[in-house]
Amino acid sequence: MENISLIDTFAEFKELKNIDRVTMMSVLEDVFRSVLIKQYGTDENFDVIINIDKGDFEIWRNREVVNDDELEDPNLQIALSEALKIDSEYEVGEEVTDEVKLIDFGRRSILNLRQNLASRILELEKDYVYGKYKDKIGDIVTGEVYQVWKKEILIIDDEGNELLLPKSEQIPSDFFRKGDTVRAIVFKVELRNNNPIIILSRTAPEFLERLFELEIPEIFDGLITIKKIVRVPGERAKVAVESYDERVDPVGACVGMKGSRIHGIVRELRNENIDVINYSSNVQLFIKRALNPAKIHNIKIVEEEKKAEVYLKPEEVSLAIG
Repeated sequence: MENISLIDTFAEFKELKNIDRVTMMSVLEDVFRSVLIKQYGTDENFDVIINIDKGDFEIWRNREVVNDDELEDPNLQIALSEALKIDSEYEVGEEVTDEVKLIDFGRRSILNLRQNLASRILELEKDYVYGKYKDKIGDIVTGEVYQVWKKEILIIDDEGNELLLPKSEQIPSDFFRKGDTVRAIVFKVELRNNNPIIILSRTAPEFLERLFELEIPEIFDGLITIKKIVRVPGERAKVAVESYDERVDPVGACVGMKGSRIHGIVRELRNENIDVINYSSNVQLFIKRALNPAKIHNIKIVEEEKKAEVYLKPEEVSLAIG
């Protein structure tokens, strides 16, 4: 029974595609050697052979042949009379190699070995998930809604990893049901009680920036650069863009023919009103473009406070706010 359960755990380890072969070999050997040390006091005279492809293992013990009256350590030595039972040609001083069967460990050691192995598998999975998503911070991921709670949504990715989309990181008009597909960016990755917690966001400016990169080839290729994004999620956003190629109109390329390119982004953001602005290093001109179509009466730049005071006629205020 213990043999079968241990092999099942080993087979489960073998099926983990996200753990590389070298790590698998190392962890499995460490687990077996730790049991050997507890059982025999040392593992130096043991060879542990791991067969990754078959999902099984072999343990061989090497012992020196000594005269029967000189036997001191049965683990490191074997009496000549015992060695001759294995092969009649053995002589004193030679080395005997025999296989150690799993059942020889005893029930308790086998259970401990299985628990240790399962624990190491879980640790490796956690490390893999943490490392994978730590490298994906700021990138868009797609998942399926598994459970909807009052303060957050539990999302499962294509590998079965759990992701969290808090209410504070959802667009106010977002509404999801179990089974819905959700796109969001990886906002932050934390370790809580040694468990990786992946927090997603649909309200971060980076989410809008990644959507622009996906929908607009010129941005993805680097012909157009997004200089700055500000958002009131679900309501409005302003995106400042600049082109390094005079032949490319950055605003036109982003919007597309009759808004064809930006429509997909607007739908993803629950009809968020997106203004694409041609960036300028001239602050006054940039502010005028950002508040277009409102007609500005005067702009006062306060350099010390990094702010600008804009004066408009009363009827233009609503146009400037948007």
